[in-house]
Amino acid sequence: MATTVSERTANTHLSAWVDEMARMCKPDRVYWCDGSESERERLLAEALGSGTLVALNPQKRPRSYYHRSDPNDVARTEELTFVCTPTREEAGPTNNWMEPGEMYRKLAAIFDGSMRGRTMYVVPYIMGLPDSPFAKVGVEITDSVYVGLNIRIMARIGAVALEKLGASADFNRGLHSVAGCDPSRRYIAHFPQDNTIWSVGSGYGGNALLNKKCLALRMASYYARNESWLAEHMLLLEVTSPEGEVRYLAAGFPSACGKTNLAMLVPPPVFDGWRIRTLGDDIVWMRIGEDRRLYAVNPEAGFFGVAPGTSTATNPNAMRMLEHDAIFTNVALTPDMDVWWEGMDGPVPERLTDWRGRPWHRGSSEPAAHPNSRFTVPLENDPALSPFVNDPNGVPVSALLFGGRRSTTVP
Repeated sequence: MATTVSERTANTHLSAWVDEMARMCKPDRVYWCDGSESERERLLAEALGSGTLVALNPQKRPRSYYHRSDPNDVARTEELTFVCTPTREEAGPTNNWMEPGEMYRKLAAIFDGSMRGRTMYVVPYIMGLPDSPFAKVGVEITDSVYVGLNIRIMARIGAVALEKLGASADFNRGLHSVAGCDPSRRYIAHFPQDNTIWSVGSGYGGNALLNKKCLALRMASYYARNESWLAEHMLLLEVTSPEGEVRYLAAGFPSACGKTNLAMLVPPPVFDGWRIRTLGDDIVWMRIGEDRRLYAVNPEAGFFGVAPGTSTATNPNAMRMLEHDAIFTNVALTPDMDVWWEGMDGPVPERLTDWRGRPWHRGSSEPAAHPNSRFTVPLENDPALSPFVNDPNGVPVSALLFGGRRSTTVP
C-alpha cells in the first residue's frame, strides 16, 4: 500500500480501524483525503482518466461533470437496507432487521478482497459546522472516486474533520465498496450500537454516500433518541414578509414530493414583497435551545436532488445553481455535451444520448434521463441561500409543515 495510516493521523482509534478494514478489503493503495482544492483537481483527473466522469461543455456548464451508473444501480434499495440491533424491537417497526453478528459475517465475506486492484479512499467528514453543537464526525472508506468527489460536495471533509475529531473514538465508521455492483451481493447495513455503517454492492449516491441518508437520517435518528434531539427528513427555509419580519419553517414530505422546489420557491406575483431563502432541502437536525425555542440546522453542505421535472417554471433557483460546478448522474447528454432531462425548459431535442449511453430520438417510448437521475452541487451555488445557513447554533423554527402526494383525491 502506498500510504500507511500512521502517516496521516495521530488518532489511534481511527488508524486501528482503517488498518483493520484495509486488511479485510485488501486494496492496492490507501489514499487519505485532505479536502484541499489541489486534491479535488487530482481526483477529478483520475475520474476523467478512468471514464468514471465525463467533462461537460465548459462554455455551457463550467467545471461540471457527468456520471453514468450501472443500469442495475440507479436508486436506493430499501429492501436491502437493514438496521442491525441486538433485538428486532430496537430496529423499529418500519425497518428491515438482522442480528448484528449475522450481518457482519455475511458482509465480511463480500468485503474480503473487494478492493484488490483498487484504491481505498479514506474520507473524514463533518455533518454540520465544526463549531456547532450539532456537529457529528464520520469517516467513510470507499473504493469509488465518484463517491469521494460527491462527499466533498455534500459534507465538509479532510483536515477540518480530523481536527474536530482530535484523539476521540467518537466517529461514525463507514465502509463502502462497489464490489462488482452485484445486486445479489448488495446490502446497506446500519449498526447503531457500534456507530458503524457497511454498504456493499452499490455505487448509487443514496446507498454509497454514507454521510447522507445513512448517517444524517437513519443513524442520526438513533443518536437523537439517545441525546434528546430530532433528525428529520425535512427542508428548512427562511420566509421574510413585506414588513421585514423573518420566520423559519421546516417541512417534511416524502421523496419526490417537492421538498427542493418548496425550499427554493420564488413567491408568485400575488405574494409580491415576500421572500423565501433556502437553508436546506432534505435533512434537518433540531434541538431545544437555551431559550427553550426549537433550533434547526441543515447538516449537509450540498444538494443531491432529482433532475427530471426541474425547470425554470418549477424551480428557477435550482436551474441557476446547476449552471456550474455540478456533478450530474444518469441524465441524458446533448450532442454538444450539455445535459438534458424530461421536464427541462425548451423543446425536446431531436437526438440525445440516453442515460444508458444509447442513441435516443424525439418520440422514443423510453425516457432519455432516468426518472431518478440526480445532480450534486454545493450549497453556495443556490442564488437564494440564506445568510444564516452557516449559523452554528441553527435558526429558530416557527412552524412545522407536513405534506405528501396521493394518487387519488384526499378528503
